[in-house]
This record gives sequence, structure tokens and C-alpha cells, in this order.
Amino acid sequence: MSKLIFVFLAFIPLLCTSFSPERPSDRRVLVLLDDFAVKSSHSLFFNSLKSRGFDLHFHLADDPKIALQRYGQYLYDALILFSPTIERFGGSVDAAAILDFVDSGHDLIVAADSNASDLIREIAVECGVDFDEDPASMVVDHSGYAVSATEGDHTLIASDDFIKSDVILGSKKIEAPVLFQGIGHSLNPTNSLVLKALSASPSAFSANPKSKLTSPPSLTGSSISFVSVIQARNNARILISGSLSMFSNRFFRSGVQKAGSPTKHEKSGNEQFFTELSKWVFHERGHLKAVHMQHHKVGEANEPAIYRINDDLEFSVEIFEWSGTSWEPYVADDVQVQFYMMSPYVLKTLSTNGKGRYFTSFKVPDVYGVFQFKVEYEKLGYTSLSLSKQIPVRPFRHNEYERFIPAAYPYYGAAFSMMAGFFIFTAVHLYSK
Repeated sequence: MSKLIFVFLAFIPLLCTSFSPERPSDRRVLVLLDDFAVKSSHSLFFNSLKSRGFDLHFHLADDPKIALQRYGQYLYDALILFSPTIERFGGSVDAAAILDFVDSGHDLIVAADSNASDLIREIAVECGVDFDEDPASMVVDHSGYAVSATEGDHTLIASDDFIKSDVILGSKKIEAPVLFQGIGHSLNPTNSLVLKALSASPSAFSANPKSKLTSPPSLTGSSISFVSVIQARNNARILISGSLSMFSNRFFRSGVQKAGSPTKHEKSGNEQFFTELSKWVFHERGHLKAVHMQHHKVGEANEPAIYRINDDLEFSVEIFEWSGTSWEPYVADDVQVQFYMMSPYVLKTLSTNGKGRYFTSFKVPDVYGVFQFKVEYEKLGYTSLSLSKQIPVRPFRHNEYERFIPAAYPYYGAAFSMMAGFFIFTAVHLYSK
């Protein structure tokens, strides 16, 4: 009994710091490495995460003691795989466990390399990313390479073809190109969730730089992605890179000059690029929540249990975005509400007060049945919102109809004119000679 109490007490800090809708940023991160030397050679990236409050747990990828969950509870909020050569994970971790980890709403960063193992390729394929099948291939660019005294095969590439999204890469422009040296990948055309965060130039191609080309390369031009991001339907986020060196201190600190450009930057854009991208992956930006979904009749404050056809109603909802430390009002002009029964009978764009509250008013359609207020919001880089609230709509009761309907005035006139004519005819017939 005392042992059970001890185990429970040991899990209290874990439960208190685990992922929560009220604090969506990942906090406990498992980092799996091929070699502990990566911990020091990539320390700038890891230190940037620690400075933002992340609790990093480093393990060798083949450590027999590693596990993602215990007693049905996940031990970590996110996973970083800096182990491109690993053929088999240790402990209870395997490709299926990692995919289940993502399916449970947790986030993932995968860094591959030119010597990426079949295991890493399998995980990437399941996420909608296909690495070049040739294990000796690397991305070569004879026009967009980084000018270097030591790299003569043009596999060290300076790329500045970033995704056009402030929510994913931040509002501050990345001035310097990003250094890349590794394996390229393409996106599965059937997967609409995967996006290129950093793309190759039209002159790039994927091939073995140490051998002569005997056939056209399988990956060419802008179809090659260096870094891709995915937001799953459950709002889990994934980053896949074709280069582990991109995260290294050497690439973070290195100066860069792109071929054909007279400008030489003292520092590459790698650090800014991955700092901003990691903020998005770990839900420090672009994470939305909706609260206080309300509706009521115009002039009333309480939410009714049922509406009558042609009632005038008001609808409102509050939407906030996580800033990494607190919830801030989300301001947009494209949030809509549907009044839905089998299909939308009313579709209205919501107005906002700039403080997170969205509202509108409309008339209940002249159709009775069971309706739903539905807010379904999807926007590039933001977590999707899907809210609904059910409400029945009834017709008029027998004593609620108008006594005199304006549309029936001609019939009223015909009836009374007939009565008047009959009275006049009777009077004339009785009293005339």
C-alpha cells in the first residue's frame, strides 16, 4: 500500500504540468538522440526551448528504459527525434507508438539526414512526407548554393523561399537565408494537411553528389521541400526536416552569402527560422479557443429552451489566441456562424468588438425542426475550431397567429361587399313598386 502511495505522489508533478486546454503550450519534451554529442553541438536550439520554459528530457534513442506512456498516461507533451540513423528505438517506443502519440494530440519534430534510416522514413511517410529513396542522394543547387571556401559540391544551400504565413513564422521578416545540407523530400499530393515551410529553388535537384548523373533525378525544382509542417485534424503539429545540421550551433552562428547575391550576412537565418517555427509547433502561437457561446432573443438576456419561427435572435462567442504566456483576444473578419438543419439555413459573418467577442443577429427561418448553431473555423496556421449548440424551433401555436392577415384583405373585402350588396338588393326588392 505504501508503494502505491509513493507512485501516486511521484506522478503529481507530472499531472500538474501536463498538457491542458488552459495552458496549451507543450512543457515536457522528450528528446531522443543518436549520440549525446548532439546535445552540445545543437545546444543553441535546445537552450532557446529551455529559455521559454520547456522541460527537456534527453535520452539515447536506443535506451531500453524510454517510454512515452505509463499506466495509460503520456509522460511527455512533445517529442523531438534528433536520431536520423536509428534503426530501432529502445524500450516500448516504435513507429506505431510515435504515431499514436501524435494521434493523441501531441507534437513531434523529426530531423532526418542523408543517412536517414528506414524507421525515420516510415514515420515521415505516415505524416505525408516522402524522402528521396536513394540513400546516397542530397539536394544540390548550382545556382542557390551558399558561397563557401570548403564546400565545392554545392550541397550547402542558402534558401529564402519561406512559407508566406505570419502565424507560422512570426511577423518579423527573416532577412538572412537559411542554410541547408541534407536530403530533400516531396509532399504526398493526397495529403492536404502538409505544407512546405522552406522550399528549394527551381534550379535544385536531388542526386548523389559524388557520382555522375545517368538518369533524370526523381526530385527537382520547387517540388523539393527542405522543411515541412503538418497540423493534424486533432490540431497536433509536426515538423519534418531533411537535415539535422540545420539545427546545429555551426549553422546557427555561420555567416551566409547566397550565390549571385552581393550581400553577405554575418549570421544565417537558421536560428530565427527554427525559433519561430518551434513556437508554432509547440502551440505558443496560432492556438485558438472559443468560450461563452451564447444566443438569446433580441431584448432578452437568458438563453431560451426553444425558439419560434421568425423570432429575432442574437448570437455571440468569444475567441482567444494563446500567446505563449496568456490568452489574448483573437481579431479576424472571417469568422462565421451557421444556423444549420441538414444544410445551413442561415450563414452570417460575425462582427467583432476587437476584444475577442464575435456577435451577430438574424431572424429564425420560417421552418421548424431541430437546428444547430455551428461555428467551424479553419485558417492556415491556426488550430481549427468546431463548436455546435442544438436548439429546437417550433411553429406558431393556434392562438399566436394574427387575427387579420394583410394578405387576406382582398378576401375580407369580397365577403363584406357581398353582404352589403345582398342587403341593398333585399331593400330594393321589398320596398320598390
